[in-house]
Amino acid sequence: MSIKPIILIEGDPRGVFLELFLKSIKSKNFQSKLILICSKTNLIKTISKYNYKFKINLIKSFNLDKIKSDNNKINIINIELETTKFKKENNRFIKNYIENCFSMSFKIIKSGLTNKFINGPIEKEIFLKRKFPGITEYISKKFNQKKTGMLIYNKKISVCPVTTHLPLKKVIYSINRNKIQEKISLVNDFYLKYLNLKPRIAVTGLNPHCESILKFNEDEKIIKPAIETMKKRNINVKGPFSADTIFSKKNRKLFDVVIGMYHDQVLAPFKALYEFDAVNITMGLPFLRATPDHGPNKEMAGKNMSNPKSLIRALEFLDKR
Repeated sequence: MSIKPIILIEGDPRGVFLELFLKSIKSKNFQSKLILICSKTNLIKTISKYNYKFKINLIKSFNLDKIKSDNNKINIINIELETTKFKKENNRFIKNYIENCFSMSFKIIKSGLTNKFINGPIEKEIFLKRKFPGITEYISKKFNQKKTGMLIYNKKISVCPVTTHLPLKKVIYSINRNKIQEKISLVNDFYLKYLNLKPRIAVTGLNPHCESILKFNEDEKIIKPAIETMKKRNINVKGPFSADTIFSKKNRKLFDVVIGMYHDQVLAPFKALYEFDAVNITMGLPFLRATPDHGPNKEMAGKNMSNPKSLIRALEFLDKR
């Protein structure tokens, strides 16, 4: 069976993605053919800036025979960025460009050519215009998938927030048994399907030490019953655990995934431990979507100082599946 190609889109054209992409393919060979969707002009400028010797293979149809596996050639589908009108902070043209890149990638995925997709980092405030909490929700809507979740993956331990990019004051009103059970189920199914592993799942509480001075304790009334329900479905899940100790060295050896109630509860300790050695994966889609676990990093663009490790990890993850 032939290995399906990996589709990549640039994301924010003001960011570091093309630099990271060139560093990634320079440092490592991948089995999967890579198809980059971006501005040809942008790519040529980036190749020239860093004195790389890559050649461009321009693709105009979804024909696998036209896609090269030569490590010195970059397969590209050109999406024009209106450079005559494009300025560093011209958000409307940036938004249109990113939308065109996404549209092309979704068309390719729906054609059946591949089920592997990476998007470069995007400044959510500009692209999403507050219509969606994050790119996970944006892509889920495009494919009519209501039950999806974010997994920040590392071989040693991964994390999954029940709520994603929500203001903290809204988190408490968004936590319920169904959402927690949904995330537990998504994590379990994803690990079984793509990693051939029944995961050991830990779930954090919402309150410090899983205690509350209020009459209603979410840890006892919502989180604990959700966990008990999923245990009855033969899922290896435990908790709720206090979030301030679950990432201790001893506890990290006991679990494969930590599910937390909100974004920074699990992302902050995870990034302190592993920094760029992580992949942002969307569970529950009809294809594999991964992305580097960092933002566009516009301030570092053009300085040749950005670390490609997270993109390399994303490529490695998809390359093996």
